[in-house]
Amino acid sequence: MRILLIEDHEALRSMTAAYLAESGFVVDDVASLEAAREALDAAAYDAIILDLGLPDGDGRSLLARRGRPLPPALILTARDSLAERIDGLNAGADDYLVKPFELDELQARLRAVLRRPGARSEVALSLGDLVFDTISREARVGGRPLGLRRRETLLLEALLAARGRIVVRDVLDERLYGYGQEVTPNALEAAVSRLRRALEAAGAGVRLETRRGIGYLLRAEAEAA
Repeated sequence: MRILLIEDHEALRSMTAAYLAESGFVVDDVASLEAAREALDAAAYDAIILDLGLPDGDGRSLLARRGRPLPPALILTARDSLAERIDGLNAGADDYLVKPFELDELQARLRAVLRRPGARSEVALSLGDLVFDTISREARVGGRPLGLRRRETLLLEALLAARGRIVVRDVLDERLYGYGQEVTPNALEAAVSRLRRALEAAGAGVRLETRRGIGYLLRAEAEAA
């Protein structure tokens, strides 16, 4: 899942982005409303984490954004009065967390927001004997954890969401890497190779196929046959 973190405090932004990345999310982090609007126009996000006191305005103005629908929003702010919390929720936020906060609680609240009806992604994706929980970020085959690394987990999620349709390389690069993050040569091929080996070893009943020069797709072995 891809998250947009909008926070102008550099140290807090870096710490939060790193924690969420370690938890299995792709995180783009920006420090202003202008940069947030540019990011939302450039990529599709599953949720946003939004500070209110930004250098170029109140973060709540982003919640009234016109055009493309806004993903679920979690406000993260030092404004702790009841009136502020009510205003933020009435403005369109899905949850409200007051600073200072624990990173574990932030992650738990983010996952709760993503589980709610109307969130962008399905909670559980399945194909063959493979089931992937998009909230816990865990893949299982026959109830047994698959034990994937972060890149392979993100790749699996993107391919499972397409279910038998080709996902082009550019889309996969976007899902595996954050906005502006350098993509090393052959990085995608390496992740595909590791994921393919893991699925075959686990007997997942799916086949990861390459469409040379185009992209990749994941199909049930019964369909492939």
